[in-house]
Amino acid sequence: MIDLKLLRENPDLARASQRARGEDPGLVDALLEADAARRSAVSAADNLRAEQKAVSKQVGKASPDERPALLEQAKAFAEKVKAAEVAQAEAEKAFTAAHMAISNVIIEGVPAGGEDDFAVLDTVGEPRAIENPKDHLELGETLGLIDMERGAKVSGSRFYFLTGAGALLQLGLMQLAVRLATENGFTLVIPPVLVRPEVMAGTGFLGAHADEVYRIEADDLYLVGTSEVPLAGYRADEILDLSDGPLRYAGWSSCFRREAGSYGKDTRGIIRVHQFEKVEMFSYVLPEEAEAEHLRLLGWEKEFLTALEIPFRVIDVAAGDLGSSAARKYDCEAWIPTQGKYREVTSTSNCTEFQARRLQIRMRGADGVKPLATLNGTLCAMTRMIVAILENHQNADGSVTVPAALRPYLGGREKLEPVAG
Repeated sequence: MIDLKLLRENPDLARASQRARGEDPGLVDALLEADAARRSAVSAADNLRAEQKAVSKQVGKASPDERPALLEQAKAFAEKVKAAEVAQAEAEKAFTAAHMAISNVIIEGVPAGGEDDFAVLDTVGEPRAIENPKDHLELGETLGLIDMERGAKVSGSRFYFLTGAGALLQLGLMQLAVRLATENGFTLVIPPVLVRPEVMAGTGFLGAHADEVYRIEADDLYLVGTSEVPLAGYRADEILDLSDGPLRYAGWSSCFRREAGSYGKDTRGIIRVHQFEKVEMFSYVLPEEAEAEHLRLLGWEKEFLTALEIPFRVIDVAAGDLGSSAARKYDCEAWIPTQGKYREVTSTSNCTEFQARRLQIRMRGADGVKPLATLNGTLCAMTRMIVAILENHQNADGSVTVPAALRPYLGGREKLEPVAG
C-alpha cells in the first residue's frame, strides 16, 4: 500500500504515477475521500463512546429520582454507539478497498507507457553470427535434453520433461546461482510453494494479474509464481533489526503460472511454461538504501549472465509494465538467435515500502518503528536460461558448447552432443 502521509501531502505525485502507469488517477481521489470518511467515522464513534462513558458514571452517582432518566439516556447512547461502530467498520472496509486498489508510486525517471516503452540502459556482449541457427527445442530434442511430447501426454500443453544432461543442466544452473548468492551474503531458503491468500495479496499478485495464479480452492491456498511471495511472507507481522545492514534471502523453488491470456504466444518449446525452477533474491532494507540495493541486485544478475557467456541487454521497464508492487524494475534480456531479438530472462524490482505496509513488516529505527523497503531479483529462471544457453552456444555440427562456469556441474563436460535415436 502507498504511504498515506505521501498521499495527503502530495496527491498530485500519486495521480501522476497512476497516469504514467496507464491507470485511473481518479483512484487517488477516491482514496482521499475514503480516508476522510474513515477518520470522520472513527472520530464520531470515539466521541459517542466518551459521552456514553460519562453518562454511565453519572448513573452510579445519581439519586433514585435521577436514575431512570439517566438510564434511558445511557440506553440511547448505547444504540448510537452501536450504529456508529457499524458505520466505522463500513468506512474502514471501504478505505481498505480503496487503499489496496492503488499501485505503488513510481520512482522519478521511470519511463511512462506500456510494454514497448522501456529504455535500454546497457548492452553486454556481441551476438554471434550463426548461420541457419536451430531453435532450442530442435537442439534440446536432438541432444536428448527436452521431451515436450511426453510432457503434454502427462500434464497437458506447456509442460515438459528435462532428461539426462537437460536435468543436469538445470541443476547446474541452480547450483551456480546459489553459489553466487551465498557468496554475496544471501541466506539460502527452500520455501513452501503454497501460500495463504493474505500473503499472495500482500505481495500484490491478486490484483490485475490474479488470473495468472493457480488456486487450490479446497484448501484456500495459492501456488506461487515466484519465491518472492513466500520470502516476503516469511517476515510478515515482524519488527526487524537492520542495524547490521540488509537482510538478504535467496529462495530456490518450483514456480507455477497459468499463463492466462498468452494463448498463441511462444507455444513452441519451453519459453513460456506452467512450471519451472527459479532462484530468487529478496532483500529487506532501510527505505533510504533501497535504490542502491536495487543496483546491487541488478549487478548480481548481470554477473550471472556474464558467467554464462550470453549476450544480453538491460532495460528500465516502463511504468505500465511494472506490476502493482514495483516502483521501478530492471529486466535483463538475453539474445535469442532464432528470434533475432532479446527476451527477458531475469528481472529485479524495487517495491519500496509497498509490500511491507501490506504485510505489516517493520523496522526499529532511531525515530521509532516504521515500514521498511523490500526488493526482489531473479538470479536464474530456469527454462528461458536454458533456451538462451542452447541457442547462443550451438555449433554447426548440432552440438552445444557448455559455458565454462557450468562445466563442473556437468562432470567436466565441454560439449553436449547429439544422442543416437
